Amino acid sequence: MGSAGTEAPVRLQVDSCLRTLSASRDPGEIVHALRTLTRNLEDGEFTRLHYTHAIQVLVSAHCFGGSCDDEEIKKLWCEMFLRGPPDQTLLLLLDTISSTGESAALERCMSVLEKFLSAGRLQVLLWSRCEVGGACSDSPQLRETIIGHLAALPSITCNHLHTDTPDAFLPQQYYPLLAASILDSLEKTCCALRAGQDCSLGFVAQVLGKVCIQGYSSQIFETLAPRLSSLTRVDPLWQRVTQRLLEKVPERCTECVITGLIRSLSGAAAVSRLMGNLVVTNKKAQFVLTHKLLLQQYQHTTALLKSVLGYLALDSERRTLLKQVLRSVCQVWCNSSAVKHTSVEQQLYVSKALLLCVALLSHSEIQELRQEMFQCMLGGVQCRLDSSIERIRRMGMIVGECLSHKLDTPGSQLKFQYEADEETRELKSLMESPSVEDEDDEQQRPDTSTSLQPESKVEGSAGQSVPSEAGRGSDSELDSDDDLTPYDMSADQEKKKSAPPRYVRDCLEALISSDDAERVELSLQQAEALFRKNVKATQEVSVQFSKVLLHLEDRYSTAHFHTLRQNAMVALTVTDVKPVVDYWTTEFYSLNYSLRQRMDILEVLALSAQELSEPIINKHAGAQPISAVTALEQCDDITHWRRSQPLCTGRGFLLLPAAQEPQVTFDLLGSDHLVLGRLLHTLGLLMHLAINAPVASQMGRALLDFVWTVRFHTDQMVRRGVVFAVCGVFLSMPGENLLAELGDDLMETRAWLADVAENDCDADCRSLAVQSLMLLDKNLKTQLQIPDMET
Repeated sequence: MGSAGTEAPVRLQVDSCLRTLSASRDPGEIVHALRTLTRNLEDGEFTRLHYTHAIQVLVSAHCFGGSCDDEEIKKLWCEMFLRGPPDQTLLLLLDTISSTGESAALERCMSVLEKFLSAGRLQVLLWSRCEVGGACSDSPQLRETIIGHLAALPSITCNHLHTDTPDAFLPQQYYPLLAASILDSLEKTCCALRAGQDCSLGFVAQVLGKVCIQGYSSQIFETLAPRLSSLTRVDPLWQRVTQRLLEKVPERCTECVITGLIRSLSGAAAVSRLMGNLVVTNKKAQFVLTHKLLLQQYQHTTALLKSVLGYLALDSERRTLLKQVLRSVCQVWCNSSAVKHTSVEQQLYVSKALLLCVALLSHSEIQELRQEMFQCMLGGVQCRLDSSIERIRRMGMIVGECLSHKLDTPGSQLKFQYEADEETRELKSLMESPSVEDEDDEQQRPDTSTSLQPESKVEGSAGQSVPSEAGRGSDSELDSDDDLTPYDMSADQEKKKSAPPRYVRDCLEALISSDDAERVELSLQQAEALFRKNVKATQEVSVQFSKVLLHLEDRYSTAHFHTLRQNAMVALTVTDVKPVVDYWTTEFYSLNYSLRQRMDILEVLALSAQELSEPIINKHAGAQPISAVTALEQCDDITHWRRSQPLCTGRGFLLLPAAQEPQVTFDLLGSDHLVLGRLLHTLGLLMHLAINAPVASQMGRALLDFVWTVRFHTDQMVRRGVVFAVCGVFLSMPGENLLAELGDDLMETRAWLADVAENDCDADCRSLAVQSLMLLDKNLKTQLQIPDMET
C-alpha cells in the first residue's frame, strides 16, 4: 500500500507537467514544468516508469519549435535528455530519427543526439551495464535492442538522413568514439576490481562482437588495439580484464573479433597478452586460429600469420596446438589435389604458414615431427614440380630446400636452380629466427649490432676486409703507376679467327660438324639473314636444317643462343612453309623429345603464323615475340589478338596438321600437361591468325573437337588453354558458319562456359570464360538480328 501511495503522487505530478508542456504557450508555465521534471531525474521511480514517456512528449511538443528563443527552456529541454537514463534516451532518439520526416522534431533529435555523444553519455551507458546489478532488470529483448542500436547507430541515421547526416554519426567518427567509451569502461572496471568490487563485462563484450560482426572491426580496433597493447604491457590486471572481455564475446562473433584484433596488433607478444589462453579454452577461437585463418582463408598478410603462429608458440599449453597446426598444414601442402584445384595465391599462403611453423619449432619438436615433415617435403615438392605454373614449381623448390635444411638429413639435402625474385626472398626470410616481440618495442630498442662487429678492419668494395688506412702508406707509394702513360686502345677491335658463312649450306655444315665455338656463333648469327635472302637454296635443305636446329644444343654458352636459334627456325618455317610445318607437327608427337624441344616447336609455329599473317611489305622485319607464346601467364588477355593482322588467304594449312587428332606417342593427357596447356594456347592463337583463311571454319570445327575432350582437365593451365582456344574459335569463325557448323553443340558449349565462369577455382579460367560468352553472344546476336523492313 505504501508503494502505491508513493507512486501516485509522482505519476500525478508528471502527468500535470506533461499536459502543460503539450498545451501551454506560457514560457513561465513551461519553465516550471521542465524544472519539476528535471528534479525528478534523481528519482529512481521516475526514471524507471515515467522517463521514456516524458521525453516522447518533449520531442513532439510544439512549444519547443525553432521559434523558441528562451535560453532557459532550451537548456532545461536538453538537460532532460542528457541527465536521464542513457539507454532510454538513445533508443528514443534513434527510433524518432529513423521514423520522422523532415520536421522541427527531427532537427531537435539530431541536435540532441550530437550533444549526447559529445557529452560522454556512451561511457555512462556502458559503465552502467558493467556495475554488478546495474542491468539486472533488463529483459533479454531490451538488452539486445540496446546493443543493436549502439552497434548500428551510423547505419540507422545514414539510412534515413542520407547526405544530411552529421559528421558525428558517420562510421569514421562514431566507432572511434565507441572504442574510447569501451576503454573508459575497462579502465573503471580495473579501478573497481582494485577496490574489491565485482564487475561484469558481458554487455561490453556483446557490443564489441556486434560491431565487429557488422563489418566495423577495423574502425573499432584502430583505436582499441594499440591502447590495450600498451596498457597490458605494464599492468597484469589489464591483461586479466582484456582476456575476460574476449572470453565473453558471443560465439557467433568470435571470428570477426579475434581476426580484427590480431590484424590491428603489432606482434605475437601483444596477441598473447590480450588473448591469454583463449585458444585453449574456447573451441571456436581454436578453430579460427588453428584452421580457418591458416587453411580456409588466404587473404591475410604475412604479419598476421606471424602473429597467429607466434602466439601459439609463446606458451607451453599452446605449443601443442602449434604442432597440431604443422601436421594439418603438412597434409594440405603435400596434397596433389589441393595443388591442382587451389589458386597460386592460396598455395603461397599455405607455404608461408608451413615455413613459419617449422621456424618456430624447437630441435626436440622437429625430431618428434620428423616423419610428417619428411613425407610433406617429398610429396609436396614432387606434385609442385609437376605443375605447369612456374610460380608453383619455384614455390615447391624453395619450401623443399628449407625443409630439407631444417631436417638436416644426410643425403636428402635438396638444392634447386631457380631465378630469385621478391617472392623467393620473402619465403626464405620466413625461416630466419622469428621474433615474437611487438614491433613498437623493436623500434624503441637501441641498435646494438655495430658493437658486435670486429674492429680495426674496413670493408672493401668487394666485401673483403682490408687493412685500415694507417698501415698502408709505404706500399701504396711503391705501387704507384702515375708516371706511366697508357696506350689509347679505344679503337681496337678483337680479331676474329673465323669468317661468317656466306651460303646456306656452309652455315648448315658449320652447325653440324664444327667444334669451333666462334664459327658456330657466327653461323647462328647469319642463319636467319641467309634463309630470307636465299629462298631457293633454303628450300632445298629446309627440312634437314630444321632437324639440326631442333636438336642443336648450346655447347659453347653462345651469347643469345636461344633467341638466335628461334629466329632461324622461324625464318625456315616462313621460307618453306608446308614441308617445314609438316616436319614440326610430326616431330611434336614423336617419341624421345624433351619438354623444351616440344615447347620450342609450339613457339616457332606461333611466331611463324604471326609473321605470315602480316602484310607482305613487313616480311623483311621477321617475326616478333608475342605475349601468348613467351608468357603463358598473360595469355588470358584476348585483347592482344586484335593487334595482329589476320592470316592471309591460302595460308590456312599452317594450323591444320596441329589441330588434327594426334597420334598419342607421349603422355600428353597425363604427366605432360605442361605441353598440353601450351599446345592449346598456341592452337587458339593460330586459330585467330587464320581468321580470313578459306579453311577457317573447318579449322574451328576441328579445334573444338580436339579441345572438348580435355575441358574438365584437373590442371588449371590446361583448362585455361581450352577456354583460350574456344575464344579463338568464336572470334575467328564467321557467325553464319558457327550456326551451320556447330548447330546444337553451341548450347552445350555455352552451358559449359557458364559453369566455368561461375565455379572454376582458377580466376583466369573464370575471366576467360566470361570473355568467351561475350564473344559468342555478340556473334550470334549479330547473325540472328532481323533487319528493319522498308516501308
